[in-house]
Amino acid sequence: MKIIEQLRKWATALKTQITALYIAYQRPDVPLLSKIIISLVIAYAVSPIDLIPDFIPILGWLDELLLLPLGCWLAIRLMPSAIWLDCQEKAQHRSIQLPLNRWIVWGIIIIWCLLAVWLLSLAWPYFEQYF
Repeated sequence: MKIIEQLRKWATALKTQITALYIAYQRPDVPLLSKIIISLVIAYAVSPIDLIPDFIPILGWLDELLLLPLGCWLAIRLMPSAIWLDCQEKAQHRSIQLPLNRWIVWGIIIIWCLLAVWLLSLAWPYFEQYF
């Protein structure tokens, strides 16, 4: 039971961090590189498509357990600490709903499709002899 409580606390903290990152993304004084990483982290967090599908036991959750915290850490390190502390405080006092935008959803789907085509084009020469 203690592990489940720790996982819930960790998930709540991660949700608060992603909310704080979203608030930071909207600020004009956040560096551009940090905004790029924030947009990638938020897109991956809300994307229905994962690198490893969630239905695969254990491995399906590893990408969320590794990539999201790593992306959050990197985005946080690239912005001034005063800005980050302000965004964290705002995130704890209010819960935000990420905007629903169909263009963003289609953009994410197109990016994943392009990535899949690119990876297949790289791997095709190795498998061409079998077809």
